Amino acid sequence: MIHLANAMGADLSDSNVSALALSPGFLRSEAMLEYFGVMEENWQEGARKDPHFIASETPCYIGRAVASLAADPEIMRKSGKAFSTWGLVEEYGYQDKDGTQPHWGDYYAEVLSKEG
Repeated sequence: MIHLANAMGADLSDSNVSALALSPGFLRSEAMLEYFGVMEENWQEGARKDPHFIASETPCYIGRAVASLAADPEIMRKSGKAFSTWGLVEEYGYQDKDGTQPHWGDYYAEVLSKEG
């Protein structure tokens, strides 16, 4: 997807259309809620099955990242590149549905990288 965004960004640069790749962190989708046997209201209980689920984000979070990108008058500077929800939140400051700002990159550095 990163290479596709790069190629599309190059192809579309003359038409003032931005193409980029965007990745969520640990996505708390309906499928994941079902897998963990929880609902949106008690999703934190899914961390009993996988402790890393506590750092998950809702689909709303990536939607807010997309909305922030769409509203950015300098979006063409990002064309052809890859981004993450946790990286863009530092620039745009959006929040997930519950007011949090999940940051999979920080979580990885603080927790997962030490599990090695």
